[in-house]
Amino acid sequence: MSKKSESELLSRRTVLRSAASLGAVALAAPALAQDALQEIISAPQRGTWDDQFDANAASRTAVEVVSNNPVLGPASPMYLQQAIATYQTIVANGGWPQVQPSQAGIRIGSAEPAVQQLRQRLMIAGDLPRSAGMSNSFDSYVDGAVKRFQARHGLPVDGVLGDYTLKAMNIPAQTRLGQLETNLVRIQSMSGDLGDRHVMVNIPAAYIEAVENGRVVLRNTAVVGRIDRPTHMINSKIYEVILNPYWTAPRSIIEKDIVPLMRKDPTYLSRNNIRLFDGRGQEVAPETVDWFAPKAPNLMFRQDPGKNNAMASTKINFHNPNNEYMHDTPQQGLFNKLMRFESSGCVRVQNVRDLITWLLRDTPGWSRQEIERVIASRQNNPIKLAVEVPVYFVYITAWSAKDGVVQFRDDIYLRDGATELALQTKTGVEQNAGPIDDDMLPRN
Repeated sequence: MSKKSESELLSRRTVLRSAASLGAVALAAPALAQDALQEIISAPQRGTWDDQFDANAASRTAVEVVSNNPVLGPASPMYLQQAIATYQTIVANGGWPQVQPSQAGIRIGSAEPAVQQLRQRLMIAGDLPRSAGMSNSFDSYVDGAVKRFQARHGLPVDGVLGDYTLKAMNIPAQTRLGQLETNLVRIQSMSGDLGDRHVMVNIPAAYIEAVENGRVVLRNTAVVGRIDRPTHMINSKIYEVILNPYWTAPRSIIEKDIVPLMRKDPTYLSRNNIRLFDGRGQEVAPETVDWFAPKAPNLMFRQDPGKNNAMASTKINFHNPNNEYMHDTPQQGLFNKLMRFESSGCVRVQNVRDLITWLLRDTPGWSRQEIERVIASRQNNPIKLAVEVPVYFVYITAWSAKDGVVQFRDDIYLRDGATELALQTKTGVEQNAGPIDDDMLPRN
């Protein structure tokens, strides 16, 4: 029997076992709840700092959330079904309590009655061992559990019960169950053969996975489209990497952004090395253009390669009808933001040179050293991939892997059907009124 056949057989068997166990889990729920409650009551009381503090526990629990299991894969639906069974039991037992601290930002060292709510909430979701017991003390065990919770929800792992963490924590269990069920349909639709090597962009998570032989070999932070200019979901193939790319402004960017900027600052194009060309390829001087005309000029706006280029060192092309692509950016600080939904649809990639080195692995003559040499030359250089690599832009706000860690993200494009899951901060038109900070638009 082939390895693929064995894998498929194993997956079918495991799914059948998982499906059969759902009824048993539901029937056993009341007994499990009573056992769990007794376990908490009987556990030793925590919160005495002299003998319960473990400085490394918090960092270990957060790191354990990181996995080389891909979001998409043949077994992903099964793992999500197992998570759904767990959350069905949680809902059947009454969900989890709302956490209502007396003050914002409680953290390790705090002591107040709301910490008991917090402990119970973390225990029910599996972030805090039930042996940690109940007390009013926010000790190292609670700190580690909060950090694990934050990592599972794509939040800064600081152990502080801030506004974003508290909002995510107080989403009802029934809502989270519905989110898992919604995403099961999405993941099932992507559970076929995705290719031995492929790239996955998860839009709500704002990150990228390079997957090889069923394992994540590279994970890159990304910036994706905001709600009024969303990144589209696609199944395509990466066919080209361009080092030191030219940037040609789309018509929408010319009309909405560049023309208004030129009306305010006539030096904008020259300062950003953007040149104008007519339909015959002849360069046009910006000062000869009427920037206050009713319509934007019918010209090509092209930015030269260089450090100010909107795509910086690299552009990654794939077939799609939306004029979207992946690229580097001179604005590296954007990758440190929590809400990385700021582009006009294209995807900015942190550590993009790691990704293109992986993409060009089978293209002769393009070692990491040669890539760096060409980038340093500032000369435009398109490279066709010897073997095109499949790429999938997906919208997955909840998933689980074989390690049993259930991950959730905000519903940035309002597609999950629950207002509580929406993005936790204002985005889109209100926040970005006026000149935009676009993924392709230079800001110098």
